Amino acid sequence: MYKKFVSTFAGLATGAALFVGSAAAQETVEVLHWWTAGGEAAALNVLKKQLEEEGVTWEDMPVAGGSGVQAMTVLRSRVTSGNAPTAVQMLGYDITEWADQGVVADLSDLASKENWDNVVPTALQKFSKNSEGQWIAAPVDVHSTNWMWANKKIFDEVGVEGDIKDWDQLIQVLDKIKEAGYTPIAYGGQPWQDATVFEAVVLATGGPDFYQKALNDFDEEALGSDTMKQAFDRMSKLHEYVDPNFSGRDWNLATAMVINGKAALQFMGDWAKGEFLRADMKPGEDFVCQRFPGTEGSVLFNSDQFVMFKVGEDKRDAQLKLASAVMSPEFQIAFNKVKGSVPARTDIAPDEFDACGQKGMKQLAEANDNNHLYGSLAHGYGAPSAVKNAVFDVVTAHFNGEYTSEEAVQALVDAVASAR
Repeated sequence: MYKKFVSTFAGLATGAALFVGSAAAQETVEVLHWWTAGGEAAALNVLKKQLEEEGVTWEDMPVAGGSGVQAMTVLRSRVTSGNAPTAVQMLGYDITEWADQGVVADLSDLASKENWDNVVPTALQKFSKNSEGQWIAAPVDVHSTNWMWANKKIFDEVGVEGDIKDWDQLIQVLDKIKEAGYTPIAYGGQPWQDATVFEAVVLATGGPDFYQKALNDFDEEALGSDTMKQAFDRMSKLHEYVDPNFSGRDWNLATAMVINGKAALQFMGDWAKGEFLRADMKPGEDFVCQRFPGTEGSVLFNSDQFVMFKVGEDKRDAQLKLASAVMSPEFQIAFNKVKGSVPARTDIAPDEFDACGQKGMKQLAEANDNNHLYGSLAHGYGAPSAVKNAVFDVVTAHFNGEYTSEEAVQALVDAVASAR
């Protein structure tokens, strides 16, 4: 009888242990995101596997659409119904707007334990925290927008050596390329692409302080200044170097023009690098990466972040594991090598990154130290969407000849005033 009791008890104990283990293994995180492209999806698998090793199952909730607009629509529906996901991919002012709704989770204890305050660039922390200073998001990457990408063979042919330093030298190079029979600038005529080039031109024209006043603070005097008129004049000048079929072109098709030698260069964020790498091109040998001429020392950024939403206590442990895994150096390296961006922490060694990635990491750290890290207007970190879209409308209308530079300046002042 005693042996039978012991045997039965042991069986129950084993079953209980298996149940506990099974319960632990059934921890889940539901993640809403729009990374549906091959490279991004592959990079997310690194995070999924890392969590699986900790007994956390990833429930994928992809919503196609690179801008995240569709994802935010789905999120509003989920939150309204009281069924928020564990984490949501989000950008810039979308984060601050949700932070004010009282529905996001506090990650401050984890952030303090893992020293996030000392490794995440200061300008990012403005968006990763709520108004009370609590961490609510884990940044995944840092993209920067003021990059120039060029076909090295064409540059060699026209005699470009080293970085193009300023506007005057840029125009000289563009003229040489045009004379050689190439399209100088591969351009995608979509509002967000127009704004991506425009913000780099504003930074190059007025310098860092002017950029801050004009496209982050939206100071009326800066918006209506002669410096802003000069920036619009420069956009008109760039229009002379694009091909007639630029309107509506997707950014990656513009990048392909550079890759295929049909155009010499493109002004685009660092996600363009992925297109060159997928074409088996090597930085420094086949293509050139440098800051938009005249913006060296400053970085215009946007950052994908996972915002954590309030969940039940039974899901909290898995949520914290997710946030910790996102911020781990291992994931930051693996993901950003694929994405073309750089890690959202400044303490990671650059050894595993290519030459452009190493350059980007060094420049990010320097810009952070010198307070020259500024939110990208075109990509959600310069202004709320109403103001951003108002600027888009003016910039695109001007680039397509609907406004003179003088008219564009006044239209910009009026549009921003109406949108704020």
